[in-house]
Amino acid sequence: MPQQQIIRDFAKSRAKALKDIKARLPMRQRAGMPRFKRKHLAAPSLNYTLRGFRVKDSRLHLAGGIVATVVWSRELPAVPSSVRVYRDVLGHWYASFVVETRVQPLPETGRVIGIDWGVKETATTTSEDHDLPHAQHGKDAVAKLARYQRMMARRRAPRGKAQSKGYRKAQRQAAKAHKKIARQRQDTARTWAKRVVADHDAIAVEDFRPKFLAKTTMARKAADAAITATKNELITMGRKHGRQVVLVDPKNTTKDCAKCGARTKHALPLSERTYTCTACGHASARDKNSAHVMLVRAGLYPAGDESGRPPGSQSREAA
Repeated sequence: MPQQQIIRDFAKSRAKALKDIKARLPMRQRAGMPRFKRKHLAAPSLNYTLRGFRVKDSRLHLAGGIVATVVWSRELPAVPSSVRVYRDVLGHWYASFVVETRVQPLPETGRVIGIDWGVKETATTTSEDHDLPHAQHGKDAVAKLARYQRMMARRRAPRGKAQSKGYRKAQRQAAKAHKKIARQRQDTARTWAKRVVADHDAIAVEDFRPKFLAKTTMARKAADAAITATKNELITMGRKHGRQVVLVDPKNTTKDCAKCGARTKHALPLSERTYTCTACGHASARDKNSAHVMLVRAGLYPAGDESGRPPGSQSREAA
């Protein structure tokens, strides 16, 4: 059954990629063709449909007579339709169920918020109380990771020979440190996203994709900020609680004035952290101005804000 499901998933993803190519969608919105992973780099992952598994007496029964005792992280909210069983880099096995969920609405607050992503500060918002500083989880673990990587380099066996027990131990310690960093980033993102969603009815989020930062000098700090993971957690949390989340096109957000909508004729260098409008003279912090531009472009106006929408602004709904 897992082998058949792999073929179905491959055919489905390939058909979607070909459909997007024929529709001539831009590369940013196009689904990529499925790629094969190297065997030694891919962790085992098995997908079971409804006929291939069942949950009975708090145990997971898989096709082929496999019975697994599961340590449940939470109760299943509904009857699952499929399950994916996979192993992580530490050798731990997990079961991810697909269930039908319902929206859990939160009480209305009458507040809106605009969010601008950055590297020095992960998220700058229109509310001072909801800014997300750079947690620097990766930077705090650099010394420990470097130590394990030096141990792996010293103990690496020549090509064609099996790795020693000491090498495998150091490799596991490095993987464990990486796993801890990933969990810290996820926990920070979820905690912040839950607070933002609970305090605001509508959220204007910059649809920022920091892939280009991987080729700059800010690559390490941008990766440590985990902007994409934080944005995805915010969108997921908004959908879960029925909040309005609007993804705003980031083009020219640093050039537009949040007060009058005028656009500067030149791009601001990163060293210039204060935005000053040449039309109305409005001055504010660069990231704060961009966060307010998100609100204007999304059509979300806080109480007392009479700003107009800048010409040519675009936005699209995410939830």
